[in-house]
Amino acid sequence: MAIPHELPLITTVTAGLGMAFVCGLIASKLRISPIVGYLVAGIIIGPQTPGMVVDIKIAEELSEIGIVLLMFGVGLHFSLRDLLDVKRIALPGAVGQMCVATLMGVGLAHVLGWTIEAGVMLGLALSVASTVVLLRSLEEHSMLQTTNGRIAIGWLIVEDLVMVFALVLIPAFAQTGYGPFLDNDALSQLFVAMGKLVLFVTIMLVAGKRFLPWLLNVVAATRSRELFTLAVFAAAIGIAFGAAKLFGVSFALGAFFSGMMIRESNLNHEVADRALPFQDAFAVLFFVAVGMLFNPAILIEQPWGVAAVVGIILFGKSLAAFLIVLFCGYPLRTALIVSSGLAQIGEFSFILVAMGVSLELLPTEGRDFVLAGALISIGLNPVMYWASQKIYGYVESKPHLSNMFNVKDDDLAHLDREERESLKDTVILVGYGRVGRYIAQSIQAAHIDLVIIENNRERVEALRSNGQHAVAGDGGHIATLQEAAIDKATAIAIAVPDSFEARRILDAARTAKPDIQILVRAHNEEEMSYFKKQNADLVITGPQQIGHRMAEYLNQLHGKRNS
Repeated sequence: MAIPHELPLITTVTAGLGMAFVCGLIASKLRISPIVGYLVAGIIIGPQTPGMVVDIKIAEELSEIGIVLLMFGVGLHFSLRDLLDVKRIALPGAVGQMCVATLMGVGLAHVLGWTIEAGVMLGLALSVASTVVLLRSLEEHSMLQTTNGRIAIGWLIVEDLVMVFALVLIPAFAQTGYGPFLDNDALSQLFVAMGKLVLFVTIMLVAGKRFLPWLLNVVAATRSRELFTLAVFAAAIGIAFGAAKLFGVSFALGAFFSGMMIRESNLNHEVADRALPFQDAFAVLFFVAVGMLFNPAILIEQPWGVAAVVGIILFGKSLAAFLIVLFCGYPLRTALIVSSGLAQIGEFSFILVAMGVSLELLPTEGRDFVLAGALISIGLNPVMYWASQKIYGYVESKPHLSNMFNVKDDDLAHLDREERESLKDTVILVGYGRVGRYIAQSIQAAHIDLVIIENNRERVEALRSNGQHAVAGDGGHIATLQEAAIDKATAIAIAVPDSFEARRILDAARTAKPDIQILVRAHNEEEMSYFKKQNADLVITGPQQIGHRMAEYLNQLHGKRNS
């Protein structure tokens, strides 16, 4: 029953946000991603279920703002440095996994009797993971700053970039007939569309990169919070609208590039703080609007189709990612974390299927399949992570399996014979991130032999090219520690940000050489207490060192004044 009202916009916003809050809170209590709750809220107030029904056209327009702000946020947090740090695994890995998932989608579409275009749209939608879900999962497990977390983020960045360009190319191909062969008119239309895209990107990279940061600095000089917030949203929505009207590209692409250009400003953190509350609110309305389009009857009418889609998401593309990571020479833990984190779909999938349906490339059943797959995969993502941990624990309990998956037979996993013989009274450093770099500089300045163990193979290659001793591998394995010449080491410094991983490394080091001195970083008092109970020789935390240094400085200052 549709509700008679005179304020459809306010009614839609109120009902959407209110129901999303209730369902999102329930989802959080059940330890499920709130996104599942937002989608369920849309189903409840949508036209496919009995009861309250809000204006779906208004909801769709509000969701467009949500898409713009979501893509603005993706651009604002896009880090080319993070991508380049793991490019040798993220680029081939993401592209390879997306190709496998797309082929699976095409195969499923063929079984269902759909066109190949519908299969490509379905496969692409199933190939890309949700940025929000993955980042929150990594944050929940304290893995954002770890090598494994950076690989997963880099992988996701590549997926997002592929989707950004897909959102540009798909409408262009659709307008030209998207057949296997294009006639001259179709080709000319395609070239015109690509020319507009190139022109837009060039203008943004040349002019936008300079103008937007300058504009924000001018507005910030007024010291007006309202004007600064207004400038941020005017830039995001204005560029998205202008890109669509003047260059024929999607709102999403325009918003993405406006976020990328604003990232160049020294005010990018303040921009993120201003945009985040509005971005979250409209993103919620986006998920609600997506849920309103879902037809729950698909679960009963075509259960095997839904099961096939869920199978592709949870197992098909995850297995592809798992095998690619292992093939690239990374240990089992990295493969399990990346594959389990990517075993879901989200916002880009919704944007893509909405485009597919509007361009008549994808039947509405395809949209329902994707939405059902998203609901189930996001809900089961914590289970997938739990299962990956159980698999890892089982493999670790079997030494022959552990060595097979984690000890690589390649040059980066071993020190040269001459290197080993030259080492004396060595210090082993596990982890070469932000903290590890400072430790390495201090050890080398003291002219002490240093061997670095690092998961990131590209960092190991860079270290070796600079003449340093480095081994690629998991420091939590005795075999890796032995390859790093632990028999010649007097101490081991554990500088990894993942406390679970640090505990494994400490146990492995004690087993490999009981009398070795162990230095480890801790993030809080609980971790410090644990490491001390495990007889670590030195445990330090950031707050502790800050406090000691300030107290030391103040004591020196007080002593000077009294002398």
